[in-house]
Order: sequence, then C-alpha cells, then structure tokens
Amino acid sequence: MRKILSYEFNLDTACVELCLEDGTLLSIDCTAVENEVANSMYQRSELDWLIYNDPLAYAELILNGNPKEYLKNAARSHGLED
Repeated sequence: MRKILSYEFNLDTACVELCLEDGTLLSIDCTAVENEVANSMYQRSELDWLIYNDPLAYAELILNGNPKEYLKNAARSHGLED
C-alpha cells in the first residue's frame, strides 16, 4: 500500500478520509462498511470504537485486512460469539 500522509474521521460525512503520498484522496464510507460487514450491534460497536479511537487502524483493516474475520475474532475475545 502507498504511504498515508494524513487521515481523519469526518463526522459530517461519516467517512474516514485518507491522503496518500501520491496525492490520492480516499474516503471510506463507514456506514456502508458497517451495513456490509457488521451483523450485530456488538460488531458495529467494535467498528465504531476503531473509527473514533484509531481511524488509521480502521482504514488499514478495511483496505488491507479481513473485517469479517476481525469482527469474528473480536466477538470471540469478548465472549460474544454469534
């Protein structure tokens, strides 16, 4: 992945916005992601925590990771298996 120069969660658009070193601007629609991968309020809560507390980790999870597997593992670790 290209180097990320800046990132932030934009509350007005509900998007995590990234600026890459080559000038590319990416906007991740967090509502659309939640609708696609989160099946419960606990999973949505897990994603929300990342969005507000670590938007870079959230962006990397969505762009490079497996969010469904992450949410499964998070539920397991909290004793909330689906």
